[in-house]
Amino acid sequence: MNQRLTLSTALLLTVPPLLWAGNAVVGRMVSGLVPPITLNFLRWALAFLILLPLAAWVLGRGSPLWPNMRRYALLGLLGVGCYNALQYLALKTSTPINVTLVASSTPVFMLGMGALFFGQRIAGRQIAGGVLSMAGVLLVLSRGDLGHLAQVRFVPGDIYVLVATAAWAWYSWLLTRPDDPPEIRRDWAAFLMAQVVPGLAWSALFAGGEWAGGGQAIAWGWPLAAALVFVAVGPAILAYRCWGLGVQRVGPNVAGFFSNLTPLFAAVFSTLFLGDRPHLYHAVAFVLIVGGIVVSSRK
Repeated sequence: MNQRLTLSTALLLTVPPLLWAGNAVVGRMVSGLVPPITLNFLRWALAFLILLPLAAWVLGRGSPLWPNMRRYALLGLLGVGCYNALQYLALKTSTPINVTLVASSTPVFMLGMGALFFGQRIAGRQIAGGVLSMAGVLLVLSRGDLGHLAQVRFVPGDIYVLVATAAWAWYSWLLTRPDDPPEIRRDWAAFLMAQVVPGLAWSALFAGGEWAGGGQAIAWGWPLAAALVFVAVGPAILAYRCWGLGVQRVGPNVAGFFSNLTPLFAAVFSTLFLGDRPHLYHAVAFVLIVGGIVVSSRK
């Protein structure tokens, strides 16, 4: 952890925001086909099946997963059970551009949690970058009118995304803890499978609650099947693999600012596939967020 940021690591950390932006757009496209929390359960169920041939040994009786279940249950709750379920829920009342821009508060949560709970010192440039990023987030939350920020009314999706972002920051810091058995840590498929197993249980529990509350019916068909394949292979398996490796190399504080690339990709995808027109305040917010990345990464 905390190695120098190289080009290969930068490219590695660019893959997750690209896939997460696609995840937000696809989640919005299928919001009328499947309930949001059920969508999260289905994506991880499919991811589990894909990982099974690669890491089936993790489920064995003598696997180090079981003695360390407390750690993986927490990782599974934050990264698998909560994060994307809340994002899919947010897309019911918000747009992919808004959702990904609000999620750009990730660096602020990363810095705050690192300082409060993980003994990390915050540099002045990181505070300045966090302020710029948060200004961009506030601009989105106010729908472009900072003068009316005191009277702004949050849509439910904005709140869901902020909670999801806090969960992701906590999850990312936990990845840096050297608490994993070596045989799991050195095998990326096993490491992800160890999180998916309890995470799938959390997801099933939450989906059951959604159905008990009268969730919408699932409209099975090729559009939903194609969406499930994408969100399971891309935003789930590939993105989590790249993010976990990147965080282990440079730490959550540096990695967190790469998540701010997600709104750029989301704006492009939304324009291409959903016909959502970006507003001027989206552009201003993005400039502020990119400014936060530049300021925070300067030496």
